[in-house]
Amino acid sequence: MIIVKIGGGKSINVQGIARDLAGIGEQAVVVHGANAVRDDLAATLGRVPRVVTSASGVASVFSDQAAIDLLLMAYAGARNKRIVEAMQQAGVDAVGLCGLDGRVVQGRRNRGIRVEAGGRTCILHDLSGKPQSANVALLRALLALGHTPVLTVPIADETGAAINAENDDIVAVLARDLEADTVVQLIEAPGMLRDPADPASVLASLGLEEVARWEAAAGGRFKRKLMALRRLLEGRAPRIVIADGRAEHPLGDALAGIGTEVLPSALARAGGEHG
Repeated sequence: MIIVKIGGGKSINVQGIARDLAGIGEQAVVVHGANAVRDDLAATLGRVPRVVTSASGVASVFSDQAAIDLLLMAYAGARNKRIVEAMQQAGVDAVGLCGLDGRVVQGRRNRGIRVEAGGRTCILHDLSGKPQSANVALLRALLALGHTPVLTVPIADETGAAINAENDDIVAVLARDLEADTVVQLIEAPGMLRDPADPASVLASLGLEEVARWEAAAGGRFKRKLMALRRLLEGRAPRIVIADGRAEHPLGDALAGIGTEVLPSALARAGGEHG
């Protein structure tokens, strides 16, 4: 079982991923982002997504009802169906879903985001939350019928209402509940970079200890991604590869080890950079 996380950037080679997926001969669940589509749609509609940073330094999109509507249009609508289209054209019988459908991803709404503003601490309440479980029976039924689930936000909260959640957290829940052997994250970079300004500084491997150090020093959305990566490593710890989603064969290259392999311990090759 492979879980493939497709980043939401404009330059991701979705057609290449679809072709690779058609040739691997293994069951897969796809999770995707759509930040570029969301931002373009928001600009067309005259909306500007509001980003808030918690007191602990974690950045997230403030999810009011208008933001959820935008998610439904961009993530669960345009991007999801275009990815399904690419999969179908490549011979992969994909089924597009958001977490609401069949409560395929069930979460819990956040009690509030603690933020610092004007020297004071306040609590913001929005329609966001954290995934707690996957509808494994539904996913396995689709897989047994030869379908490839293609999932995105929003997910369902305790009452069945739509809430926003981080796709990296969704991947962690799916990997745990489906007992995935491999998690591939396809991004707009050749892997994890020691120097974000130097594409040649991609790390061949990365261990839990270094992920934790980076998380402690990071801020913004990168901090949230590192938190989700650490949770993956602290769980059942499937094989994790972070690789270039822009390549001609994004998934094939990742499965061949081209990118950054993330390991659960200090087994990572210290300082091992490609190039």
